[in-house]
Amino acid sequence: MSETKNERFRRLAESRGNRLIREIQILGNLSNRKNYEYTPEEVSALFGPIEDELAKTKGLFDEDKPAGGKVRLS
Repeated sequence: MSETKNERFRRLAESRGNRLIREIQILGNLSNRKNYEYTPEEVSALFGPIEDELAKTKGLFDEDKPAGGKVRLS
């Protein structure tokens, strides 16, 4: 039996989403001040690009938003 497009999406979304959550949790370990020292600027430098990329990627799923860098006249 062949996997449908939705089944494939659901399987991959669950796997990739869970993997991403685990990596974010590991990143959170850096917040432990007993082991690490950091400035607010360093935290912003760490999370800024991550938040930007997440927003861009989430936007790819919004069919009502025009694709970045393209003219849309409708």
